[in-house]
Order: sequence, then C-alpha cells, then structure tokens
Amino acid sequence: MSNVRVGIVGPTGYAGMELVRLVAGHPRMTLVYLAGSGARTGPLDAHLPHLHVLADALPPVEPLDVHKAADLCDLVFVALPSGESGRVAWEIAQAGLDRGVKVIDLSGDLRLPPEAYEAWYGRPPLPREAIAQACYGLPERHRESIREASLVANPGCYATACALAVLPLGNLLADVKGPIVFDAKSGVTGAGRAPKEHLHLGELANDVYPYRVGQHQHTPEIEQALGGAVRVLLTTQLLPIPRGILVCAYIPIPPDEAPMVYDRYASFCEREPFVRLLPDGQLPHIKAVNGTNECHLAVRWDERSRLLQVFTAIDNLGKGAAGQAVQNANLMFGWPEREGLNLVPLWM
Repeated sequence: MSNVRVGIVGPTGYAGMELVRLVAGHPRMTLVYLAGSGARTGPLDAHLPHLHVLADALPPVEPLDVHKAADLCDLVFVALPSGESGRVAWEIAQAGLDRGVKVIDLSGDLRLPPEAYEAWYGRPPLPREAIAQACYGLPERHRESIREASLVANPGCYATACALAVLPLGNLLADVKGPIVFDAKSGVTGAGRAPKEHLHLGELANDVYPYRVGQHQHTPEIEQALGGAVRVLLTTQLLPIPRGILVCAYIPIPPDEAPMVYDRYASFCEREPFVRLLPDGQLPHIKAVNGTNECHLAVRWDERSRLLQVFTAIDNLGKGAAGQAVQNANLMFGWPEREGLNLVPLWM
C-alpha cells in the first residue's frame, strides 16, 4: 500500500503531537482521523498552535468512536494514558479485524503478562487474549514478528534505551553474573502533559532527582526485552529538560570477553538502521538525537572495576515513543524502516 489512511487517538498529548508531525511528513501516510477521549476537540491547531502550518491538511479532533476509527483507517496509533490506551487499541483492533486494520498502542497496557502488569502498574490488566495478540514492538529484537502483526505494543522509552544498551551482547548475556545496573535520566515529557506540581518550572528548574526507585514499571519490561536472562536494577531520574533520555549501564561481563565487546556492538549496529555506535572515545549527547528516531551508543570496558560501561541516548518522544511507532508501522506495511524518519536532530 502506498497511501495508508492513518488515525491518531490522543493527538494533543506529547507523544500524540509528535505522531502528527511525523505522519504529516511521511510520504506513504495520509492523516484522516483524529480523536480524543477528553475535552480537547475541534481544530487541532486550536490546541497546538505550532501545527497551524498543517491546519488545512488536518481533520478536526472529534470524540473517539472506535467503529469509525476502524472504518476510516488502515492504521491507527493510540497514544492515551496507560489504563485507557490499551483497551481502546484492542477495541479498534477487534472492530477492524475483518478489514485488516493495524493498530499500534503507545502505552504500557499491552507490553507485559497480566500478572506482571497488575503488580507493577497497580491496576487490573486487560484480558489475557488482548495481551497475547499484541506483538512487543522492539524492532531490534522482534522485527519479523512485527512484520506479521496487526496489533503492536510500542515499547517504553526507558525500556528501549536500556534494552539497546545490552542487546548487542547477544549470547554473552548468559554469562553475565549479577544484576545489570541502569542509571537512567529523562526529560519531563516522559511524564505526560497533564499538569503535575512536581513538573512545574519553579519546582523542577535547577534540580535533578530520582523517582519511583525500585518501583518503575519499565523494570520488568527491560527484563522481558532481554529475554528474561538477567535481573536489572533501574534507577530513573528526572532532568529539567523537555525531552531526551541518557542511560548509563553497568554490566558485569566475564573479563576475558572484554576485548571482543566493541566488535560485538559494531556488528549489531551495522545491521540496525537507527542504532549508531560512536567512535571509540566519543560519548552520546541527548541533543544529538532529539527530534529523531536515532539511538547513539558508546561502550567502555573499565579494567579497574571489571565492569562494562554502556551509554545510550534517545529521544523519549522519538525512538522512545512516536518515532519507534512509525518505524513499527513501516515494518507492518513492508516499507523501508527509515521511510519518513530521515530526520535532522534538534540540537538547540
């Protein structure tokens, strides 16, 4: 298909508005349906003034109608809060089953088995049937399954950055003794657009602090993305910046494997269109990937501590959300993965 009709549910959230930008610039997609579950309806540029240049090409935001979405669209992105998003995605997938409608959910609702979801998200899970149908959408691990999927659970932002720090180790993961430690820092758009006191400028400016220590819901997702081979310790911290994630991973690999590690990472990155291994001695910058679907990665063996250090940077709204969702859509429709995603970073 060369002209896929696209719907976005939740276009006024941070991930949703990024989806609007990416879909509008995609050569094979046409945006035909915008819907919200709240009060933000009517012309989209009335809620998002920066999109006024697209106003003539955008449909109005209307109250969600699952059957209308399934009837009008070939592909629907659902970018609502967790607890609501997965249910809507599942309902659209069911309503559009006969037409072959493809659905990508950007929340955490379809990523984990029911028991793990309830334990880490603290709410009842969706039916086991819905979760079983959803394919976990990390292309670097599940590319072939994504190609065949009709319902995709887009990975979380921290989970993506952490998994990409470790997946190049391949079968060496089986020799890792002890937990992998992830020190992860993110911009505030990862917390969503709803007003929260701790995200006010006066509260967050000139400050950095950890949150959800030992309780972050991306912890089991990272372990699952790594095949359940290792335990991880994830510490998430909030930066006073709008977007971007920087992860520092500390991995206790066997010392005799250290000389071959760089080659493992180089081989992995050569096969992946969005994962770039930086030259030896260079380290990732958040600003170098913002506005893109890229992941920048660097590795360093620390002889003194006998730990492998891996650094990754992604845009939490790009490779951590909307960009990865478009990459998954490209796979689902058999297009080149970089289609619509050859983006220049927002350094400033």
